[in-house]
Amino acid sequence: MTNPMPDPMSEALIAQWEQVLQAHVQEIEAADAGHDISHIKRVVKSAKQFGRAEQANMWVVLPAAWLHDCVQVAKDSPLRSKASELAADQALKLLTQWQYPQQHLAEIHHAIMAHSFSANISCKTLEAKVVQDADRMDALGAIGICRTLLVGAGFGNPLTFHEDPFCYARQADDQAAIIDHFYTKLLKLKDSFQTQAAQQEANKRDAFMRQFLQQLEQEMT
Repeated sequence: MTNPMPDPMSEALIAQWEQVLQAHVQEIEAADAGHDISHIKRVVKSAKQFGRAEQANMWVVLPAAWLHDCVQVAKDSPLRSKASELAADQALKLLTQWQYPQQHLAEIHHAIMAHSFSANISCKTLEAKVVQDADRMDALGAIGICRTLLVGAGFGNPLTFHEDPFCYARQADDQAAIIDHFYTKLLKLKDSFQTQAAQQEANKRDAFMRQFLQQLEQEMT
């Protein structure tokens, strides 16, 4: 769907729904420091920005953004690749229980399913693209650097591998060192964004991360 928010539903009504959604996710225990309520709020903020710029249906975008991590699965869990599926199913149950407008449920479910990098599910709707872009944006730039350091430290990983810390002559392994995560995933994200609004911001954040790595290397060598 590519239409703006439909009548007779209003901005005030969706704002009321957002209060319900936020109240629920604030009670969820984060699996790691990078997936707390602050992450969810940033994803929602980006989803609003990109969704409105692309004229997406915000009745799909906003619940999907708020509930995209409503089931938390640790990064080292064997269920990690199923996290978005588990969250999508749980979101559907919650929204049905809350009597959210039924006509949007299938697209919300798909948007949550498709947001995950590890699930590798193609986005079939504009709304799914918006939510995926909003979530991936939080992995880039200054906040992406902070989240990477937080999560890696939480697993007890060292900052860099003792030999070839910036992966010039070895395959990156983010289980071995925190900085390797930039090379296994983060520096590959820029070209995966699917909306024009997100792509512009992704380019800026990617450039910032590359500048950070260059500065870090200068200080370490």
